[in-house]
Amino acid sequence: MNSLIQKYQEKITGVLSGFDRLILRGSILNLAYLEGMKGYLSASSVLLKDFSAHMQKITGKVKAAATSIAYANQRPVVYLESPKICKEEEAKAIMEKDRIEDGLICIFKAVEPCMSYKVSPNRQSKKLVLQLLPRRCTHIYHYTIDPVFGYMYARIQTWFPFQIQIYINGREWLARQMDKDGIEYIRRDNCFTHVSKPYLAQRRLDKQLEINWPNALNRLASQLNPEHQRIFRGFDFEYYWSVHQSEWATDFMFKDQASLDDIYPSLIHHGMTTFKSPDVMRFFGRRLPTSGNIHGNFDGEVTSDIKIRHEGVRIKHRLGRNSLKAYNKEGSVFRIEGTINDASGFKVYRPKQNGDGRCRSNHTNVSARCKYLKTGKVERLQS
Repeated sequence: MNSLIQKYQEKITGVLSGFDRLILRGSILNLAYLEGMKGYLSASSVLLKDFSAHMQKITGKVKAAATSIAYANQRPVVYLESPKICKEEEAKAIMEKDRIEDGLICIFKAVEPCMSYKVSPNRQSKKLVLQLLPRRCTHIYHYTIDPVFGYMYARIQTWFPFQIQIYINGREWLARQMDKDGIEYIRRDNCFTHVSKPYLAQRRLDKQLEINWPNALNRLASQLNPEHQRIFRGFDFEYYWSVHQSEWATDFMFKDQASLDDIYPSLIHHGMTTFKSPDVMRFFGRRLPTSGNIHGNFDGEVTSDIKIRHEGVRIKHRLGRNSLKAYNKEGSVFRIEGTINDASGFKVYRPKQNGDGRCRSNHTNVSARCKYLKTGKVERLQS
């Protein structure tokens, strides 16, 4: 990156490197696996034959709590009948129509796939058994303009184990930071074509890594279900947060489109002819043997391709569901973007559950784990 800046410093006005799309998941670990759920039912004196009634009771409380903020603030609660409806477009249409500048925009209800529990008879043992299976249930979405993160959404599954998903955008978050600092900028879609003080903007992006993630995400979770503590009174059911999907984008802001167009073909040519499969493996933190070739036990797929888009040419290197791509955006921005859709290949240590909080690594919180997104090291929730 430094060599690119040095070579074209007269054409580049600034560089921003940080989060783009970021999806985090909150799980109640005590309820996320079969034995833990059995323990909860036992402690609650709920027999398996009464599980369905108990689940409906708790689900009703979660639904009522998750929608209460809409009725209190006179915001719409909309049931989406088809998965083909784009929630993003619907929410932004409501935001523009009602001229919402902060707070809750709307709430969506949608039936979507999930992992949840079911009690069914076992023919061999002739007893009822509890199973964790793929199912479908109502999910409740809060689309909000948050004072810290800006435009975002939070979603809760209304059946056990009540998993939460939160989406934020690092560039949206940066815009809020720059507004607060009085930094002038030109924004198009989710990138900036001009920033008056790029070095200060980069410092704000770096500060995003230092946020107290558990506190920030627990605040959003409490807005999503304000009755969580009351519903599970007597149980220490806190949410454990992990990174589900992420994008880390580095934007080179050029003076104008002509300055980028002049060198863009050579950048794409270099990306396709220079990097080979072992390089792509290395980009995603995979260890290579001393020979420098791909290990013989590797059974995945590494691909590279070029695609012509309406804005220009995009190059992408893929390792499984994860990718690294480069493309021109909004005319004068050259973006390099790393996307992690499957974090199973990346592991960091976390403290033992119910232990003393120590582990072999210092990366014991979400904030520290997010720092490792730069190098592709993301924790995978082990359930």
